[in-house]
Amino acid sequence: MRNRLFLALSCVVVLRLHGALASPILVEAEGFAEPGGWVVDSQFMDTMGSPYLLAHGLGVPVADARARVEVAEAGEYRVWVRTMDWVARWGAPGTPGRFEVRINGRKLEPTFGTVGAKWHWQDGGTVSLPQASATISLHDLTGFEGRCDAIVLSRDPDFTPPNTDPEMAAFRRACLGLPDQPESVGNFDFVVTGGGIAGTCAALSAARLGLKVALIQDRPVLGGNNSSEVRVWLHGARNKEPWPRIGDVVAELEQDRRAHYGPSNTADLYEDDKKLAVVRAEPNITLMLEHRVNAVEMAEGRIKAVIAQEVRSGRRLRVAGRWFADCTGDACVGALAGADLEIQATDHMGPCNLWNVCECTDLTAIGTDTDVAAEPVSFPRCPWALDLTDRPFPGRSKDKPQPDKLGGWYWESGFDRDPIEEMEYIRDWNFRAMYGAWDAMKNVDKVLPNHRLNWAAYILGKRESRRLMGDVVLGVYDLEQDREFPDGCVPTGWSNDIHHPDPRYEGGFEGDAFISSADFGSFPAHQEGRPFWIPFRCLYSRNVPNLMMAGRDVSVTHDALGAVRVMRTGGCMGEILGMAASLCRRHDTDPRGVYEDLLGELQNLMQRGVGKAPAEELSDGGQPQPVRLSVPEWLKSAGKNLAREAVVSTPGSPVAGVQTQQLLNDGEGRVEDNSTRWLQRAPLPHVVELHWNQPVELGAARIISGYYSASGVTAPIRDFTLEWLDGAQWKLLTPGIRGNANPAWATTFAPVKTRAVRLTVTATQNDISRIWEIECYAPAGAKPWPKR
Repeated sequence: MRNRLFLALSCVVVLRLHGALASPILVEAEGFAEPGGWVVDSQFMDTMGSPYLLAHGLGVPVADARARVEVAEAGEYRVWVRTMDWVARWGAPGTPGRFEVRINGRKLEPTFGTVGAKWHWQDGGTVSLPQASATISLHDLTGFEGRCDAIVLSRDPDFTPPNTDPEMAAFRRACLGLPDQPESVGNFDFVVTGGGIAGTCAALSAARLGLKVALIQDRPVLGGNNSSEVRVWLHGARNKEPWPRIGDVVAELEQDRRAHYGPSNTADLYEDDKKLAVVRAEPNITLMLEHRVNAVEMAEGRIKAVIAQEVRSGRRLRVAGRWFADCTGDACVGALAGADLEIQATDHMGPCNLWNVCECTDLTAIGTDTDVAAEPVSFPRCPWALDLTDRPFPGRSKDKPQPDKLGGWYWESGFDRDPIEEMEYIRDWNFRAMYGAWDAMKNVDKVLPNHRLNWAAYILGKRESRRLMGDVVLGVYDLEQDREFPDGCVPTGWSNDIHHPDPRYEGGFEGDAFISSADFGSFPAHQEGRPFWIPFRCLYSRNVPNLMMAGRDVSVTHDALGAVRVMRTGGCMGEILGMAASLCRRHDTDPRGVYEDLLGELQNLMQRGVGKAPAEELSDGGQPQPVRLSVPEWLKSAGKNLAREAVVSTPGSPVAGVQTQQLLNDGEGRVEDNSTRWLQRAPLPHVVELHWNQPVELGAARIISGYYSASGVTAPIRDFTLEWLDGAQWKLLTPGIRGNANPAWATTFAPVKTRAVRLTVTATQNDISRIWEIECYAPAGAKPWPKR
């Protein structure tokens, strides 16, 4: 069927007359035809009742938003504006979210966003309007997260709009002329809610296997946390034996370039357009961007349809289907359908709002990741933000501040907050932490004089909320016992990474910590550098028979979630869901029936895969194109690689990243697989030591490092030293290396006898060491070593 994209509709409200007085005019802020510099925030629709416009200017007022309305009757109108003072819930001094409302160029008397700790209708006074088209504008005063949901104009001076549902929802529909019942958009084989990596892969997989698919996403882009709106990289494993084709679809969506923290983590790296293009190329997919599912229809315990509300117009659509996938992360569909679920009330992982600073001067560069020449720039005091005047936080130092430590993954809060009902609280707390930290650095420490806030996510990057229960609930004991499931189908590739408040920064913020530390819990598969295979029975609901799930809302306990929640793994789950849905249609069964009766057929599909990787990236049955690394002439006659017999350690650094140190000498060195590298993100220098029980004789070494993409291997370690232990003294094996660009750096040296070798990395791209293999070779018999 033709690929359809439901577009946002601008909201132009026409006055309707009922008796002596006209019914109110409702102007939805998210429907403004010209949003200016305001952004549409739809992530809290389920808790506060609507999308809204947010003045996300990082302390610089944003451009006005404008809308036109037709006034059918001249007269005096009472104005109501739904807004809030977003810091009032904490009793914080100041009102950072101030804005004005102007009608036909005239400013209304009140300043909005200055009262009320909760969403409410703030009285805007009265205005006289002629029978004509009127212009309404929102004028931001601060750039500090002012927000507006809607504006009501009423001829009745005693009328107050309803502020709670269901009355408020009914009022909105009546004013907008929307029907009480949702409009049908047809029937589908497979309805996928959530357009992150998991949901996108589920839709692509099912569509390529012939199913008629609806993919519903509440944002204007696909990718979820891996989009330009949130900016988190894919982690986990894909394309692993014995199912090397699982992950092919993920590979199609994965980016060729990446950066991690600081201003180099730009929007373009996330290739939003590429993800959209891949989905739009599938004729079996109906893509519904900016639609949020907020209701379901049930019959006899099965989901019959989901109801999706268009974010900008409020239009509600009924999307019917036979099988459904909840890839929302928050298990929104499952919760609405009454699926069994678990949620960790406290001591759970929180979300981030990543942010960074840069040296840039042009105010128009803010939020656009555009670097220009640096000059001193001020930042206003923020008494309403977290007071970090005398508090430590990552990146803070009066002597040597580290701007790239600001706004990383560990800027995380909400550990003891409700991960559904209090998400706006948590996001705003993250804002207060960001602004408080930057205020402290600029105005207390008086450092980084030429830096300004460059970019911050206003969309939360979530880690944990609801988990839907399946026939198997994967627990940490399964990981630790290396349990092998007959229906294992999705590879992990990540440690059991669970976050907690970092005690170094928690003082004074107990219960609302904003900096986390990661417990990289290990288990046998992870220690050995191989995946643990998640069973298919974790990917469907145990009590809603036609519901499947992929992503962080799958059937897993809280204490095992860290191993499965990352996005490459979630994307592989999505691929499996599409395959299972195709078998459901072929055999007229449900997901449980696939496990009980059709597991062999599912595995046949897993063996084939459903990817469409670019031809230049594939060879010989879809395998990644081998990379030809430079091979030194001496390697042909080198002795044994004695690094394989060494014990590897990384002194002075925490274990971090996907891999463990054992990968540094496992003898693989297959650069086509990024998941087999050792990664180190701790502050430089990065140190790796190889120790032998007995002295060994060495005469050459090779280090394979970098990042693999379709264009080859880039980003090897740049500056480093290689030393050997002579008794109790470390000595250089070769002069210190500066500016290395060779992913397979190699050297020979005069033979030495030693019990230890040490690699010290002092410079590398984005301060991340990425190493596949360290090789230390014995001399080739008595032959002299040839020159390099």
